[in-house]
Amino acid sequence: MPQIVFLPHAKLCPEGAVVDAPAGKSLCDVMLENDIDIEHACEKSCACTTCHVLVREGFFSLDGALEQEEDLLDKAWGLEAVSRLSCQAIVGEVDLVVEIPKYTINQVSEASH
Repeated sequence: MPQIVFLPHAKLCPEGAVVDAPAGKSLCDVMLENDIDIEHACEKSCACTTCHVLVREGFFSLDGALEQEEDLLDKAWGLEAVSRLSCQAIVGEVDLVVEIPKYTINQVSEASH
C-alpha cells in the first residue's frame, strides 16, 4: 500500500501527515478520510479548483489529467507543472509527497460560514 506524505499546511494539517492509502482512491478522498479537510466545493465532480494540490514526488505515477481537469487547472491559484485536482488524481502503487497550496480560488468558502 503506497504511503502519502502531506506536507504541513497552516490550517488543514499544521504538523503534516503520513498516511497509507489504497491504490485506486482519489487523493481528495484519502485526505478527507484522514481528517485533512481540503475544500471540494463541487463535491468532487471536477467542476472547480478548490481541491488543487501539488504532487511534489510521485507525480508521474498518477494517470494523466483529462482535458476537463487541465482546463480547470489553468484557473487554479499557484499552478505548477506538478498541479493536480485531488478529486481526479487517483493513487497508484507509488509513494507520494503532496503539498496543499496556501490559497484556493473559492468565491464562497464552506469553512468560513
